[in-house]
Amino acid sequence: MEWLEYENEAYSQGFNTVCGIDEAGRGSLAGPVCAAAVILPKGCIIQGVNDSKKISEKKREILYDKIIEECICFGIGTASEKEIDTLNILQATFLVMRRAVENLEIKPDIALIDGNAKPGLDIEEKTIIGGDAKSESIAAASILAKVTRDRYMLAMAEKHPQYAFEKHKGYGTKLHYEMIEKYGICDIHRKTFLRKNTSK
Repeated sequence: MEWLEYENEAYSQGFNTVCGIDEAGRGSLAGPVCAAAVILPKGCIIQGVNDSKKISEKKREILYDKIIEECICFGIGTASEKEIDTLNILQATFLVMRRAVENLEIKPDIALIDGNAKPGLDIEEKTIIGGDAKSESIAAASILAKVTRDRYMLAMAEKHPQYAFEKHKGYGTKLHYEMIEKYGICDIHRKTFLRKNTSK
């Protein structure tokens, strides 16, 4: 698989500025959903960049700094658990992708988006299923989104130590469900994801 296949295809079609977009935290029971948009220089490959789920936390932190150093610009978008509960997770995911693009210093001509649904940007959109393992730009975005969200959840672990957010980052692990059973839910839990626990 050529890492820049989709980027190069966009350039060959006449697009000059290509951004990759991915999100993190969509399936979590607590905390925000985050998205990143990244514009890399044409032909740029950053050694080690891959789907964030395939990289260790320590390596993601190192790559986060490398991506920020080498990219032309990046934007981050977040939506709170309250926005997720109000909108639903799909619409909140679209919202954070739009916010990430709006936070770019340069407006791209086309966005390469991980997944199969278009968030409704005011630029050309190309969805790529499994894009975080096929496109350098999307993989870079996946790392920025994941690290941004993980750092937030580590801060929340200090605020709510009983839930051990530092271990599971809000996802539905056995430990997390046990802590919810014991302590009920807190202010950063997504109530629409945990309806049966909201009475505690």
